[in-house]
Amino acid sequence: MKKYLTEFIGTFFLVMTVGMTVIEPGAGAMAPLAIGSALMIMVYAGGHVSGGHYNPAVTLAVWLRGRCPASDVVPYWVSQILGSLLASLAVLTIKHNPTMYPMDMSQHSGQFLALLAEFIGTFALAYVVLNAATSRGTAGNSFYGLAIGFTVMTMAYGLGGISGGAFNPAVATGITVMHIVKASDCWIYLIGNFGGAALAAMTFKFINPEDK
Repeated sequence: MKKYLTEFIGTFFLVMTVGMTVIEPGAGAMAPLAIGSALMIMVYAGGHVSGGHYNPAVTLAVWLRGRCPASDVVPYWVSQILGSLLASLAVLTIKHNPTMYPMDMSQHSGQFLALLAEFIGTFALAYVVLNAATSRGTAGNSFYGLAIGFTVMTMAYGLGGISGGAFNPAVATGITVMHIVKASDCWIYLIGNFGGAALAAMTFKFINPEDK
């Protein structure tokens, strides 16, 4: 239960930071830095308890890599989604339920490009998580939280204008509830995020076959 509560808390603060910095009045061009920093902080705060996933796609990658028990996968996902939903409601309350004009992928960058952006961004995030936080070669390091947070920041700056820069199904749930993106585009995040994470896990295992 402690692991699941930790995943709930970390995802809550990650998604709350997304909403508070993206919805006006927000942080403007500094939003990706704030979001990456929030993830870094929460990874350091809870990584020793739950692994600090805060992302269903990362949980999938860590499970495929062999460092997350199968019995924890669904409870982690539930905790992460619940944290995201509560954070979204908190943001809408604090922001006085603002009128939003959701990002429309079909008219903005195109659904294929948005899918590609989410796939690439999530691959990068999961690949860094697996190498920085689960690899034998980096065991006991103190930089993993910084590496993970800065990966999200970098991908958000580079790809956020194309897809919204979720790289995380829990964040995708949150930005849908907060009307930042359209509900009809949710499939883009599910396929892109889980697909990118699965490929990252397979890539890690191919490069590191001896790291069981």
